Amino acid sequence: MLDIKQFFLIPYLILSLVTPALSATEIYRSVDDRGRITYSDVPSTGAKKLDIISQPGHHLHSVVRVYDGDTIILEDKKQIRLLGINTPEIESRLRAEEPGGVAAKKWLQTQLQENKVYLEYDQTKRDKYKRLLAHVFTPDGRHINQALLENGLAFVSIIPPNVRYSDKLIQAQQQAEKQKLGIWSMPSYQPKPITQIANHNKGWQRFTGIPVSIKKSRKYTRLIFDDKIDIRILNTNLNLFPALNTYLGKSMEIRGWVSRNKDHYTLLIQHPSALIIR
Repeated sequence: MLDIKQFFLIPYLILSLVTPALSATEIYRSVDDRGRITYSDVPSTGAKKLDIISQPGHHLHSVVRVYDGDTIILEDKKQIRLLGINTPEIESRLRAEEPGGVAAKKWLQTQLQENKVYLEYDQTKRDKYKRLLAHVFTPDGRHINQALLENGLAFVSIIPPNVRYSDKLIQAQQQAEKQKLGIWSMPSYQPKPITQIANHNKGWQRFTGIPVSIKKSRKYTRLIFDDKIDIRILNTNLNLFPALNTYLGKSMEIRGWVSRNKDHYTLLIQHPSALIIR
């Protein structure tokens, strides 16, 4: 077993615990009655399994700055964008502050005071801005992406093929929404009729409406609300959704960002978590 004083050796311990084929093993964290922390590959009463550091190749990274609620910067100047979530924007030269943005950033700064994190990547490793995309874990195994959702500081934003931990993230959001934590109690993020979309087309939004038809093109399949409003789904992602005709004629909530082309409004929906039948 490993004493906390040798915590920096954990990555090497993990590598020694995996099989020659590099299959993942399980690491357990336990605290005794004197507050001493130990790690082991053998479970014991009251021990907590740490899935993240049980995977070979993971190592600790130093965080030098929290840019905003969902982006951190490492000591090597790499930007890490937290996967599966989005937090409201903070003020910058490019955009105005959104309600809840500062609170998310301050919370993240507090959580990462020790400046050490593990990163876990998914299928797509970088976004269009060249930022690394990752799930972020603290040394004690806390999943920061999920914790932001649990506290109502972020909302789910799943972009395939990066769907790892989707169920846990969605569940965390549902719990925060049920308790009206953070953004879920803010007037700016309450659902609005989709017919009012022209008045609410900046930032992440929630709309309610009833789709009346389906239109398919080579790249997208669209749920039509009227001749000026629709939502579009990439045909390559349709396998993630139920049959789209199950949405027709039903009152539903749509979550996402509005795009405008002259007097036409649309939202790109990339995962079924953004479509909720009410």
